[in-house]
Amino acid sequence: MSVSKIYHSVKLEHDKCVGCTTCMKNCPMECIRVRNGKARILYDLCIDCGQCVKHCPYHAKVAQTDPITDIFRYEHRIALPAPSLYGQFRNLHSADNVISALLSLGFNHVFEVARAADIVSATVRKMIKTNPNKPLISSACPAVVNLIKIRFPELLPHLANVLSPMEVAARLAKEEYSKEHGVEIEKIGAFFITPCPAKMASIHEDSKTYVDGVIAIRDIYGLLTSQMKQEVPDEVKNMEHASWRGVNWASFGGEGSALGYSNILSVDGIHSVITVLEEIENGRLSDLEFFEGSSCLGGCLGGSLVFENTYVAKNNLRKLIERMRNREKEEGTAKVVEPRDDIEQYAPFEPREGIKLGGDISEAIEKMEKIKSLTKSFRGLDCGSCGSPTCRALAEDIVQGRATELDCVFKLKEKVEQLAREMVDLTNL
Repeated sequence: MSVSKIYHSVKLEHDKCVGCTTCMKNCPMECIRVRNGKARILYDLCIDCGQCVKHCPYHAKVAQTDPITDIFRYEHRIALPAPSLYGQFRNLHSADNVISALLSLGFNHVFEVARAADIVSATVRKMIKTNPNKPLISSACPAVVNLIKIRFPELLPHLANVLSPMEVAARLAKEEYSKEHGVEIEKIGAFFITPCPAKMASIHEDSKTYVDGVIAIRDIYGLLTSQMKQEVPDEVKNMEHASWRGVNWASFGGEGSALGYSNILSVDGIHSVITVLEEIENGRLSDLEFFEGSSCLGGCLGGSLVFENTYVAKNNLRKLIERMRNREKEEGTAKVVEPRDDIEQYAPFEPREGIKLGGDISEAIEKMEKIKSLTKSFRGLDCGSCGSPTCRALAEDIVQGRATELDCVFKLKEKVEQLAREMVDLTNL
């Protein structure tokens, strides 16, 4: 598939935007501005976390994903369901029901991403033992990876140099299907069923990705529910399935718990992740073995493209995992998953350049000094009335030519009062 260097799934529909600033106040990257009654996204800072999509009351922020009809561009079609998909259904006794429903929609095969999560867990478990940069940081959440690329480039060596479960699943699924059916890999389309827009953005940035499309969970949910009452065929029951540990990756802390280490830290919510990354950057958490950061509250179950309420989905998944654990214990079907040395990232992690302050160092330093001076001149209330998320952000916007000092309501009030005094003085002459 064709790829671009920087692609963003999150888009703004201007006609729906009323300039309410809700998105601006919830953006962890401070990359949204509101000017002339409309929001604007500074894409150089956007990490496609989907927080604006989730919080916009007017649905003016949308995440572009692929329609399910795109699967028919390929003669052979593989569905890659994220573990969070299972949490969308109540009283789900087995993943077989979801897999069977996906096949009914036109997929020829289903490869659970939770299976790949088991492989990634085994590989990361091995990496921790020899990792010189502590803590090792999970690279599973693309929004967190982009956050580190932009705001914490010094921590890039800490990122686990392993492909995401989505990418591992796509590659293994195509290789297995190609071998079993004698089909060229180019004729196979692999489609990830996603809970978040960051996954969509990540495949467009990776020129070597095996994923051919990304379908939002909420877009496919209704179609799946209509098919899930059908009887599960034997071919699905006999498929190789993921373990409950792989399925548990959907929940906050699931990745960390699958590693079997006690000295790990799992954090959900992008704002909290930023706080912990600052601690790691300052060397205060060097005793940790592993850090798992989830952009969304509740982990992938809290993604902006899911259908079910996060807490309901968490309870749904908990019940399913409980059933899976009991079956594994009763049937003695627990498998030992071996680590793989061939699932490293296709390319090393590189810093992502944010917004440049100037063309050279001297210009950047000069603008930085102006930003500091302007910031001190404001009241520091970070009220957002100016259309920038903070007073410092407004100072940056002024220096970059995106705003003026009079966008600050307090500066404007001072200016109006000054003009009023001048008018009074003129009338007294």
